[in-house]
Amino acid sequence: MTAHPSATRAPDFGPHVRAVARTGRTVVQPRMGFTDPARMRAGLRAVLACRAATVGTITLDSYTRVGDLAAAAAAVGDGTELNGYPLLTHPVPVTRAVLADVAGMPVQVRHGCATPEAIVAGVVAAGLSATEGGPVSYCLPYGRTPLTESVEAWRRSCARLARLRDDGVRPHLETFGGCLLGQLCPPSLLVAMSVLEALFFCQHGVDSVSVSYAQQVDHAQDVAAVRALRRLAHELLPTEDQHVVVYAYMGVFPTTRHGARRVLADAARLAAAARAERLIVKTEAEAFRIPTIAENIAALEAAADEAVGPGDPVVDVDEEHRIHREAATIVAAVRDLADDVGTALLRAFRRGYLDIPYCLHPDNAGGTRGYVDDRGRLAWDRIGRLPLGGLVRPRQGRRPTAASLLGDLNRVRDRADGPDGAGLPPARPGDALGE
Repeated sequence: MTAHPSATRAPDFGPHVRAVARTGRTVVQPRMGFTDPARMRAGLRAVLACRAATVGTITLDSYTRVGDLAAAAAAVGDGTELNGYPLLTHPVPVTRAVLADVAGMPVQVRHGCATPEAIVAGVVAAGLSATEGGPVSYCLPYGRTPLTESVEAWRRSCARLARLRDDGVRPHLETFGGCLLGQLCPPSLLVAMSVLEALFFCQHGVDSVSVSYAQQVDHAQDVAAVRALRRLAHELLPTEDQHVVVYAYMGVFPTTRHGARRVLADAARLAAAARAERLIVKTEAEAFRIPTIAENIAALEAAADEAVGPGDPVVDVDEEHRIHREAATIVAAVRDLADDVGTALLRAFRRGYLDIPYCLHPDNAGGTRGYVDDRGRLAWDRIGRLPLGGLVRPRQGRRPTAASLLGDLNRVRDRADGPDGAGLPPARPGDALGE
């Protein structure tokens, strides 16, 4: 077996995050990826040096995500700027050089691929051991890859990562299941999907895991959901090496500086209030373009400042129990379908026990709908065949219209931007390297 390269050996991702959390700090992480290795290296160095507890990110470009390596190579050859780092195009020694100066900081590769075997191989070759996604969350929202293919690809990918333990490395996987489609999915299904994917990872040999939840439309409901997620994960996952990661809002993002700052501040307060160990931030430029290094660092430091302290001390305990009960019911119904989690996931989607609102993938039943209720919280409009009939009373009568759906989708942006904000200008050339 080829030994895991030691030149870029960083602390194991999961234990590092949990160790930082025990000091009372929230680990903050960017969604950073640049085409040019020199810029990628500068970005990681800036993340390591910034005024916050951080882990690094290498976000891959879209060509690499979909396996179009010829297009990625052509772009690199002619100097075209991609929307991420082409890990499988740059030679392995180049990527190891990118990582050489930040060996003390764990770095995670983020990608968005339903069939990630080649990407996982590239991660391992580069000397890294942390990535994210999942057989459902990186399949259904992003294309038409059959769910059966994604499940098998993720089985093989987990097995490849698990073999790193033979070399003394503890690989880490973060489920994207709590972020499905970004918005208008009631929290209980996000919590259930996050725990189910983490169970899949553990069953296939990767037992350093993180469960995710994306900030939604109501702070109190989000705090309750993240607390329910933590509780369910501790009840069901067969590992102590687990933590919770919160994502800043994944839906239609504010177009003003003050709006983006408000959303990020709310995400940081959510992480603090719910005791999430890690927060993935967004920047003021999110609605317009790829953020600069300087914008990423500003967002990390602002989020770290906001996440200090206990956050909102008021917790809606009834909401937390309701979300936990619904999510636990979904997970139990899925697990009853097969001992193998991957097989259970496939059967659950065929029967409609798992059904993601507004998801157009052919393997998704399409019988569920979410909406924002009169309290400003996410609720079920239709539950399809989800196993929640005794727990949920879907909305009666009025059905959503195109106008009401657009209003729900834009609610966070409109509330954060307000009437008086100015849009964010384009980056200046020097901003790209934080100059």
